[in-house]
Amino acid sequence: MDEFASRIDSKVDQRGRVAIPAPFRAILAQEGTSEIHCYPHLDYATIEAGGSRLVEEIKGIVGRQPTGSALREALELVYFGECEKLKIDPDGRTVLPKRLRDHAGITETAVFVGLGNKFQIWEPEAYNKFRERAREQALALRKELGAGSR
Repeated sequence: MDEFASRIDSKVDQRGRVAIPAPFRAILAQEGTSEIHCYPHLDYATIEAGGSRLVEEIKGIVGRQPTGSALREALELVYFGECEKLKIDPDGRTVLPKRLRDHAGITETAVFVGLGNKFQIWEPEAYNKFRERAREQALALRKELGAGSR
C-alpha cells in the first residue's frame, strides 16, 4: 500500500470546496474508500485526515484502553466525536466544514501534506512556520544522534 507523501496546494472556494490531490485520492482508492475522516489536530492549527488505515490505527489505540476509562473516553471524543466523514465527489472535491476550516485558519488555499498513513491540511503560512520549526528539530535530533551535518 502506498503512503501519503508530498506537499500539494489546493484552492478553496467560497463554499469551502477543495480538490483532494490526485495522488491522495489514488491512495484512498487503494484503501477502498471514497471518503476521508478529518478531525482537528490536538496541538496544532491543522486538520488531520486519512482513510481506512488511519481509522484502523485509531481504533487500535482506543481499543487498548479499558472500556469506560477516562482516557478511552477522551480518545473517543477527540478522534471520533470531533471527526467529520467527508465524501469525495466524482470531480475529486470535498467540502471542508467551516468549523474545521476555522480551526486551521484555512481561507483561500489549503496545503495538503502527506505523513505516511495520514495527511494534514494546513493554512499555507501556518504550515511554512511549522515546517521551519520541524526542520530545526530534525537537525538538532540528527546532531544529537551523532549523524552530524552534510
